[in-house]
Amino acid sequence: MKDAILAIDQGTTSSRAVIYDLAGTQICASQQEFAQIYPNPGWVEHDPEDIWHSVLQTIQNAVATAKDKGYVPIACGITNQRETTMIWDRNTGKAITHAIVWQDRRTADYCDTLKAKGFEAEVSQRTGLLLDPYFSATKITWILDNIDGARVRAERGELAFGTVDSFLIWRLTNGASHTTDATNASRTALYDIHAGQWSPELLTMFDVPAAILPQVLDCVADFGRIDAAHCGVCIPILAVAGDQQAASVGQACFNVGDLKSTFGTGSFMLVNTGAKVVQSKHRLLATIAYQLDGKPTYALEGSILSAGSTMGWVRDGLGLIKNIDECEALARSIPDTGGVYLVPAFVGLGAPHWDPKARGAILGLTRGSGRAEIVRAALESVVYQTRDLVVALAHDGVDVAKIRVDGGMVRNDWLLQFMADILDTEVERPTNIESTANGAAALAALGAGVYTSLADIGKNRKIEQVFSPKLASETRKKWVLGWDQALGRILN
Repeated sequence: MKDAILAIDQGTTSSRAVIYDLAGTQICASQQEFAQIYPNPGWVEHDPEDIWHSVLQTIQNAVATAKDKGYVPIACGITNQRETTMIWDRNTGKAITHAIVWQDRRTADYCDTLKAKGFEAEVSQRTGLLLDPYFSATKITWILDNIDGARVRAERGELAFGTVDSFLIWRLTNGASHTTDATNASRTALYDIHAGQWSPELLTMFDVPAAILPQVLDCVADFGRIDAAHCGVCIPILAVAGDQQAASVGQACFNVGDLKSTFGTGSFMLVNTGAKVVQSKHRLLATIAYQLDGKPTYALEGSILSAGSTMGWVRDGLGLIKNIDECEALARSIPDTGGVYLVPAFVGLGAPHWDPKARGAILGLTRGSGRAEIVRAALESVVYQTRDLVVALAHDGVDVAKIRVDGGMVRNDWLLQFMADILDTEVERPTNIESTANGAAALAALGAGVYTSLADIGKNRKIEQVFSPKLASETRKKWVLGWDQALGRILN
């Protein structure tokens, strides 16, 4: 049997297991969707058992397929939807309630209360984040205060908190390991990214007992071993990184100024800032890009809450398309939207606006507006939100010379050309657009000694196509002005 690397990619709408050979070539993959739960407007939940079973099934399928092809995994890397919050019983491993998903807005009023008390400056200084429902801290507080007996049990040490990576590690190791990595910890609003530890001051501020927290490790470390009972082979878990950080690794963003943007359920732009924490003055986030040998590398991040999920709504909510692949032809069928703009604030707006109470709208409709205009406006909204991030970066002193893209949406050539036109910059699509799983596998390979440095990871990245701007400047200005006006109707 030949050695291989397993990547577990646990996302917002599906779980994937991908197995690569030691040269970084994909051998096989298995993917399984699971249910989204919307109990109230602005609330988004997952059943932790759905996540667990989808991960377990995909691992079993992928390992079995790889075995048939003559491969066996010698290491595992995990990447995950970040900020999504779970609390479970340490004895049974069962969650005490549904996971509160990163998109969830239920703690908006609580965040407003903390802001009114003047706490946001301290949160930002210590964590690089803002006071927003997006992050884990207020979700933890909500669970402890709204699930019967949870706070008392947490203080007694009976409960464990984790983002999805921690929950999966706990289950895969049969409770032997309660750990996370620095990138996921940096998204909780409880972790001091300067000191490299959970912040006692923030734990007090959010009223979170330290007893529930996982141990924080480097992105490449010993996170425990997948018990052979789960998939027929014992596999060391040697790497963990949040999905956007893993994608940044997969895109080889290892130098200061390297920038990538991933287009999945949401869209997230990360630019490497090296050993320096850059505190944005325009409501971007400072975060840990990766941490190796105890040394963090930092990034600035812009977070868009609705990207691929917008197209899912166009398909499932409006019924305008049967398949996402139809979008490109519809967008090409018209010269423009005729002034139609879709602002996808379904769960509020993320960076740089951070308005959790904003809600979505379609503006500029006329009697001549139809299916193609709305579908194209939905696609365009992803680009206009990306443009807002690029403008914020420029104001923070970061000029974008080119943008490396990945994720399921970037298969759409029209979308990437429109992005190059609106951003007035080159857009670079790699051969492997699944950078998230690829990055997790690469980190695991580094942990297993297959790679000796980050430079080895970078050697495997190949560019498939570059899109260059072609749109006339006056047309660009006109269309962007229309977006700014539409956005102004939604904010506040």
